[in-house]
Amino acid sequence: MASMPDLYGYAVSAERAVETMLEVFDSEINFIDTSNGYGADGASELRIGEALRARGGLPPDAVLATKVDPDPVTGDFSGKRVRASVEESLTRLGLDRLQLLYFHDPERIAFEDAMAPEGAVAALVALREEGLADHLGVAGGPVGLLRRYLGTGAFEAVITHNRYTLVDRSAEPLLADAAERGVAVVNGAPYGGGMLVKGPDAQPLYGYRPASEVAKDRVRTMRRICDEHGIPPAAAALQYSTREPRIASTIVGITAPGRVAQTLELYRWPIPDEVWDQLEPLAAPEEEWLR
Repeated sequence: MASMPDLYGYAVSAERAVETMLEVFDSEINFIDTSNGYGADGASELRIGEALRARGGLPPDAVLATKVDPDPVTGDFSGKRVRASVEESLTRLGLDRLQLLYFHDPERIAFEDAMAPEGAVAALVALREEGLADHLGVAGGPVGLLRRYLGTGAFEAVITHNRYTLVDRSAEPLLADAAERGVAVVNGAPYGGGMLVKGPDAQPLYGYRPASEVAKDRVRTMRRICDEHGIPPAAAALQYSTREPRIASTIVGITAPGRVAQTLELYRWPIPDEVWDQLEPLAAPEEEWLR
C-alpha cells in the first residue's frame, strides 16, 4: 500500500492503494494492518486515511491496527517518540483512538531502554490507560526477543513475520508461549516475501534476505507437489497459516483491487490432507530457522 519499490520491486500509486482499500472494505476482510513507518512520510497511513474518508469512516465490524516507529531522521525510540508516532498516525488516519497499537521492530533498541520508566513500553501502557489505544501488541522479527516482551505482561497481541511458513517454523516457541499466556498471534508474510508464490527463480529472497540453495530446492519441491494436485502454491502457503489454531489472524499484502477476491479464493482453495502430509516434512530443520 505504501509503495516501497526498493523492498518489494514495484511501485503502488496512491490512487490504486485507495481503490484497493475501498475494495477491502466491501469484502469480508475486516482486519487492516499498517504502521507509522510504512512508506515515505507515512504513505500507508495517509492512503488508508483517504480511503476511510471516502467511505465515511471505518466500517463498524472492522479493526484497524497500526504501529509506533522510531523517528525516521534521528532514530529516537523513546517514550516521547512513541507519543509523537501515535499523534502522527491518528492525524493521518483521521481517527481519535486506535483499536490495536503495536511496538514495532523492538530489536532496533535495547530491551532495557524500551522498559525504562521513560521508555517506549511505559508510554504505550500510558496511552492505553488514557484511552488512545484499546489494546497493545509487539511486532518484530527475533523470536527470543518477542518472547521476552510477552513475559512483561504488557502486550495482548504479537506479530511474527516470515517465521511460521511452509518452509520456516522459527516462531513455534513463540506460538506456544502466546497460547499459554492468552496472547493473540498475528502471522505476517506467509509467502516469505514472495518466494512461496513466485518461486525461488523469480524471487530468490526469503524474509528479505538471500535464500540458501537448500531452501530454494525445498520450495521447488513444494511447488512440484502443488502442481501435481492442481493447487496454487500461494494457496498452500496462505492456508498453512490460516489453518493453525494458535494463529488469530494472517497478514497478506494486497496492492490491487483484483487481489482481494484472488486472496479470498486462495484462502478457500480445497487442499487434501495428503498434500499437507507431503508438504509438512519439507520444512527446514530447527538449525536452519530464522533467528
